[in-house]
Amino acid sequence: MLENFFCAPKTLRRLRTGPSGPYIDGFAAELIRAGYSAATAVRYLRAAAHLGHFVHRARADLAAVDASTLEAFARHFPRCRCTQSNGGATGYHAYFGAKLFQRYLSQLGICRDDEIVVHGADEPALVMAFSDWLQAHRGACKPTVRLYVRDAGELVKELGADVRTWTVRAVRDFVTGRAARSGVATNQKRITSLRSFLRFLIASGEPCIDLADAVPAIASWRLARLPRCLTEDEVARLIATCEGTAPGCVRDRAILLLLVRLGLRAGDVAQLCLGDIDWRGGTLLVTGKGRYQVRLPLPQDVGDALLAYLDHRPKSECSDRVFLRSIAPGGPFKSGDGVSSVVKHALTRAGIGSPAKGAHLLRHTAATQMLRHGVPLDQIGLVLRHRSLDMTAYYAKVDTSLLRGIAQPWPEVHS
Repeated sequence: MLENFFCAPKTLRRLRTGPSGPYIDGFAAELIRAGYSAATAVRYLRAAAHLGHFVHRARADLAAVDASTLEAFARHFPRCRCTQSNGGATGYHAYFGAKLFQRYLSQLGICRDDEIVVHGADEPALVMAFSDWLQAHRGACKPTVRLYVRDAGELVKELGADVRTWTVRAVRDFVTGRAARSGVATNQKRITSLRSFLRFLIASGEPCIDLADAVPAIASWRLARLPRCLTEDEVARLIATCEGTAPGCVRDRAILLLLVRLGLRAGDVAQLCLGDIDWRGGTLLVTGKGRYQVRLPLPQDVGDALLAYLDHRPKSECSDRVFLRSIAPGGPFKSGDGVSSVVKHALTRAGIGSPAKGAHLLRHTAATQMLRHGVPLDQIGLVLRHRSLDMTAYYAKVDTSLLRGIAQPWPEVHS
């Protein structure tokens, strides 16, 4: 496979006889399969060879390559004098190429894949059990588990592993102490994760008192402002940025319509599979938070956009996900971040300025549009899959004409 990128016999021999040589051809084949351009693949292959020599000089082998090795490799660039690198790229390209090579080696079982480790072996047993419980019983995704486990680990490290000694004051002091050094969003997430951990302790039969209510609430008044949403004209401009027959445009149009018509979350779109679409019944099976599933009606324009994309969709034998990446590496979106990136770039192309840039902006927009068209709040809540009607009632504030009718006049001030 190296012959697809190099033609000089001396270069081919050097790459194949180096420490990374036994795996370099396979890595080249993987880069071809993922759809990388020839120029990018050359950089990454040189980085893989460079990494092999770097590890060899440290008197180790490729089986020892992990995240710390990659960090040391990146620090090596400014003072690199390796003759074996042969002028190969340094900096970002070399680091990312080495990271891809390490991932390829982990798939072969040569080294450990750090990304699949949700909790470390040195973490307390309570925290590891909490991690397993979140995945098995709450259906939490890996990023959520990682966040909750981090906060639970900090609490155990601060208060000690013996939960019988924990007190209300100790828990409150821990939260307030961290809150002084963090932003509002971070504090809210920490409160949620700690309450979940403390409830887990009770549910698992640990000999401790229920301390979930000891975690104080930190006021942020998130629902005090009006929902951030787009006007109908801005929605039309946003969709218009995806006109055309290029595969990327057709895909982005289908994603935007799903978000703005059905109010899906970014993760819902990223996880959508081909089998979730019922073309005969005109419905869409959506799996949301906590593996909560619901069937939603498939509007005509959304169905047409999906059909147009499936006609242009690259063939993928390894995934049944509906939406695939349009640039290398090929395959499905790893998370909802890729979907939010589609929205962000579309907003930029449309020249729409908004304080919110991600996919959730279109979820708010879908809810407010339904409300303005007379859809009752309880039905909006069903579409958005809210567990509580109070959350859906948040969108009632966009009906300013109704609010003017029920608002009391400001009392006169008499001196």
